[in-house]
Amino acid sequence: MTRLQDKLAKGRFVLTAEVTPPVSFDRGELVAKASPLKGLADAVNVTDGAGARPHLGALTAAATLLEQGIEPILQLTCRDRNRIALQSDLISAAAWGIENLLMLRGDDPSAGDQPDAKAVFDLDTRQLTELARRLRDTSELPTGRKVTGKASFFLGAADSPIDPPPGWEPKGLIAKQTAGAQFVQTQFCMDAGIVRRYMARLAEHGLAGKLSFLIGVCPLRSAKSARWMKEKLFGTIIPDAYVERMEAASDPVAEGKRICVEVISELAAIPDVAGCHIMAPNNDAAVADVIVEARTLIKR
Repeated sequence: MTRLQDKLAKGRFVLTAEVTPPVSFDRGELVAKASPLKGLADAVNVTDGAGARPHLGALTAAATLLEQGIEPILQLTCRDRNRIALQSDLISAAAWGIENLLMLRGDDPSAGDQPDAKAVFDLDTRQLTELARRLRDTSELPTGRKVTGKASFFLGAADSPIDPPPGWEPKGLIAKQTAGAQFVQTQFCMDAGIVRRYMARLAEHGLAGKLSFLIGVCPLRSAKSARWMKEKLFGTIIPDAYVERMEAASDPVAEGKRICVEVISELAAIPDVAGCHIMAPNNDAAVADVIVEARTLIKR
């Protein structure tokens, strides 16, 4: 088991974080960004072409974190590589000892800085998850060719919590869990009430005991950024009350950290929530402080 998987299995409330690899030939810049999280975050995601923009490759970034004693979660997107390249990346990840994987669709190239780039999408996230599970469990490629050595993947999926309307069913998550997903990291949801209702609906469909859910939270940086996330970032849920607190704050950065810690504490009180995934766009320095403070409040 990875440390992340072990803590989830033991019912510990986990806190994961995220770093975007730099646009740099120097791995030292990545190490500088991630080092404050060492010994604090239970695992650290490295993004894969986030925002449809190039940066230091996610596989290299994950291997670098592993060398530094930081447990990585390697994000793999379906956007940029066909199934042959993805199979090679999965084999390479296992060869490095990278075990935590998060399967993502990937942002559309039209959202990035090279909008004429061609997306691949040879596989969807369910198919990629199933591919990784097959490699792990059978050491066999889809062609039937054997892969020597061993893979010990811990497979993750993404989701966006919603306030479930009557009749809503989590069909996408059910498909991902059936394909082999074991944990879920979600989009930002800073409303514990919505998370409670979302988790209750998932429990009705038998998912709460089959997947470990890490809810996405954010130490807000300013009222302006909070409003932008709320209005422009698909799937993001931030209550108006938090935006108003940010507007009234004399020190918005400090207030954003306080809000994030409060939300984490509320989410930790929901039995089926296994942890939080802390993402801090343009506010990386706040994450370590949030983890330290949240740890003093979490009772599991």
